[in-house]
Amino acid sequence: MSEPSAPVSSAIHRVCVIGAGTMGHGIAQVSAAAGAATVLFDIDADAVARGLAKVRANLDKGVARGKVTDATRAVALDRLRGSTALADAVSDADLVIEAVPELPALKRQIFADVAAHAPAGAILATNTSSIPLSRLVDAVPDAARFVGLHFFNPVHIQPLLEVVRAAETSERTLDAVLAFAASLGKDPIVVRDSPGFASSRLGLALGLEAMRMFEEGVASAADIDKAMTLGYRHPMGPLKLTDLVGLDVRLAIAETLAREIDPVRFAPPQVLRDLVAAGKLGKKSGEGFYTYEG
Repeated sequence: MSEPSAPVSSAIHRVCVIGAGTMGHGIAQVSAAAGAATVLFDIDADAVARGLAKVRANLDKGVARGKVTDATRAVALDRLRGSTALADAVSDADLVIEAVPELPALKRQIFADVAAHAPAGAILATNTSSIPLSRLVDAVPDAARFVGLHFFNPVHIQPLLEVVRAAETSERTLDAVLAFAASLGKDPIVVRDSPGFASSRLGLALGLEAMRMFEEGVASAADIDKAMTLGYRHPMGPLKLTDLVGLDVRLAIAETLAREIDPVRFAPPQVLRDLVAAGKLGKKSGEGFYTYEG
């Protein structure tokens, strides 16, 4: 791995988010709302438009509920723009956050492309929830500026940010992203690079067992979830949480952890595979373990 060709940015004022999907638009929203000049990039112009529309809708809903001030909404919309031109989107970025599907080859290609156009000192971060950073880091020319920033859905509401430190991540990079987390109003944890990190590994273990119980007819999805919300004070049951995260996302994480850690403990239950194969991906598709209106 080569030595860094330029100092890592110590202050983050300009951010580019790669991928305008569920996580990407949410990350772009909180970045812009915190005052950073933010670009939401996707190769699909329609995806960019949808992402920006969702940001506006989230902010409008926040204002209506008294959770967001008119001033914050105005700042966020003023500081956010969309782009389908990668070179333009990352040209002056202090931080680039990748938020695309959990496909290592895709992520590696994106980081190689970003590195060719972003400033030499820009921090490059992945929002992966399960892929070990060690499988991605060699796509980045200067590994000291590579880090994991695992946000949680919905990004504008969830306070946790899991900061994943690769073996190569420098102290300066870590300090910079922790300061950025504070600017977003997030409460970060720092974990060592490991499959599933801390949050996905623990959350998935509970979710997979809940799926097996549902599959075996132990109880209904609603009653399994109620056991955890009322009995253990979880804010949301494991099956409803799976619907929120996305069954396809949970399947990808399970397959990664089964391969990287233990093929028995993290084996995806058949009900999860069947629902994903049927296109029942949870809330975003209208049906998963529950059915959703609208």
